[in-house]
Amino acid sequence: MYDFIIIGSGTSGGMAAFTLQSGGAKCLMLEAGKRFRREDFPLSEVVYTPQLFWGGGADFTVAADMAILRGKCVGGGSIVNQALMDRFDDVALNDWRSDTGIDYFTAEGMDPHYSAAEANIIMQTIPPEWRNRNQELFIKGMDANGFHWHPLRRAQSDCGTMDGNDCLICLGGCHRGSKRSTMESFIPKAEEQGLEVRAETQVTQIESRGDSVVVHTQCNGKADKIEAKRVILAAGALGTTELLLKSGFKDKYPALGTKFAMHPQFMNYAIFEEPVNAHRGALQGVASEDPEMRKEGYKLENVFAPPIAVATVTQKTGRDLQEFMKWYTHLGCIEVAIRDENAGEMFLNNAGRLQVRKELTAQDKERKRKGFEAIRRVFDVLKPREIVYGPMGFGLHSMGGCCVGQNDKTSVVNPEFTLHHHPNIHCADISTFPNAPGINPALTVYAITHRMATGLLNN
Repeated sequence: MYDFIIIGSGTSGGMAAFTLQSGGAKCLMLEAGKRFRREDFPLSEVVYTPQLFWGGGADFTVAADMAILRGKCVGGGSIVNQALMDRFDDVALNDWRSDTGIDYFTAEGMDPHYSAAEANIIMQTIPPEWRNRNQELFIKGMDANGFHWHPLRRAQSDCGTMDGNDCLICLGGCHRGSKRSTMESFIPKAEEQGLEVRAETQVTQIESRGDSVVVHTQCNGKADKIEAKRVILAAGALGTTELLLKSGFKDKYPALGTKFAMHPQFMNYAIFEEPVNAHRGALQGVASEDPEMRKEGYKLENVFAPPIAVATVTQKTGRDLQEFMKWYTHLGCIEVAIRDENAGEMFLNNAGRLQVRKELTAQDKERKRKGFEAIRRVFDVLKPREIVYGPMGFGLHSMGGCCVGQNDKTSVVNPEFTLHHHPNIHCADISTFPNAPGINPALTVYAITHRMATGLLNN
């Protein structure tokens, strides 16, 4: 019998596997998606999108006005994200401590776990010489408005930027192995210690049996059951919540599926007379670090995307879309990301399919408005021929649904990241976030998973 079955192979699953297996536990990792080698990732956006993302590319909210992006492959979200590694500031940690009553949500309390994660990931701060023109324009517009910005730190090693490599492709998997996804970092290390990984294995239900847990799976159309002493849920906000709902846990936890947030992001473009070539070089080098923006609940990010994604978020069609896409190499891009209220919910419809109800609250809409106004000010300084605001929101940071807290009425997992009243089921993935931090979540997911896993080993 396995000591632990880990469901999901992304940020939380990778850290859990590495920590537990290195500590002497016998672990099995289950992943619904395929296992790629770095050289096997598809090169074309039209090919990799349906292969690497749930929903054939994206899930959508009930109103179909916002897209939710989540990775479906060994490595999960760490394969398709932008690999940004930020510690939470006092604003985020104070809000978490206030919402949960958990006293270790402080810079001092989290430092050992942040440090443990950072010690096992190669990270680089993007230097000035790697910046492309899109990033230079962003900096010029920010400086002219007195807005503060900072260079970004990414989980990466050798991107080959100075040799002419373009990192836009890494949104569909890094062919160089530079992006330090869990596929390149934690999972191989855990496998050296004996971790077993089964890809293309969908978990359909979990069943607690007192001193063990039975995991029901589907693989190549064949049903199976696997038993372990304990289970680690690491399938993300949608995946973990859906599994618990389908396993009948809603009656035990009223909070299951609630407090959903996603940091809604809106990409906005400026068309310039001269080429910008935002698709060349480093994917993302700088972002806002402005105290006023932080206070107002939004941030600006200097990003870009492949052509299909760019076309999708504009929601243009026909000739308007054709004319716009002719300017692809002349586009500058700034994204506003909102620190949204955790007012969304996830539930199963009558057909048993997971649904996400997520609408912008009045506060969210005001934060979006202020973000768009800041972007207009940045672009106006640069004197483009036209500004195109992206109406469609999307989220890479789906959060909540299984929030951490002190009691089973308002939360799903306890401060040790164990399900209330189920001492053999554990979860420290992004579904446990009590509210949206307004900061890239990956490093904190690593940190709280490390806290959970080391606690399990110590006990």
